[in-house]
Amino acid sequence: MLKVDPDKDLVDGETYADVVTCGTDAIEVGGTTGVTEEKMADVVEACAEYDVPLYVEPSNPANVVYRGGVDGYLVPAVLNAGDIAWLTGVQKEWVRIDDDIDWDHTFTEGYIVLNPDSAAAKLTQSDCDLDPADVAAYAEVGERMLGQEIVYAEYSGTFGDPEVVAAAADALAEATLFYGGGIHDYESANTMADHADTVIVGDLVHEEGVDAVAETVEGAKDAKAATVSE
Repeated sequence: MLKVDPDKDLVDGETYADVVTCGTDAIEVGGTTGVTEEKMADVVEACAEYDVPLYVEPSNPANVVYRGGVDGYLVPAVLNAGDIAWLTGVQKEWVRIDDDIDWDHTFTEGYIVLNPDSAAAKLTQSDCDLDPADVAAYAEVGERMLGQEIVYAEYSGTFGDPEVVAAAADALAEATLFYGGGIHDYESANTMADHADTVIVGDLVHEEGVDAVAETVEGAKDAKAATVSE
């Protein structure tokens, strides 16, 4: 899945048509800071024209954009947040002010934020000093206690520890494991796709462009193909 940040520009000369058609299985639109409803709407509008699954990940209630062509809304709930607002408070506020939530297409993601230097960690005051057993426990809490269908190991901006991601995967029974952070080439995508169900590519599209993203798509798909053949 390719995550497009509405607060960041594309590489010079590239368009959202290039982004959406680069081979990714789905597009997710969202960002941690600097995202406004107008910016979100512009990117969603540009991506919704193409026949690729499209999801909105609002970082706060003001960023929710309803539009035909959006397949779902992925709402973060940060399991290891130090500020409880990022586990239930922000979500409560959205429900309080919005009477038009499309519950049939709204899903929560149980985030485990793991890069202490990331904007997400600082904003949510997340405890990132976690070993594989801690991360596995958070993953199990997300699935078994909180009913999360998606658990998200988020290293945001840096490549994570495959051992930690593998521990999260082993802890889950049916929930889908997302991985995000530092996916920048074939090898990094291939490595994490061995453990996570879905690999999220983010900053790469803004920093290097669609050819680099296409390389990661190939790496992830090759890992999944190898798993099936085993």
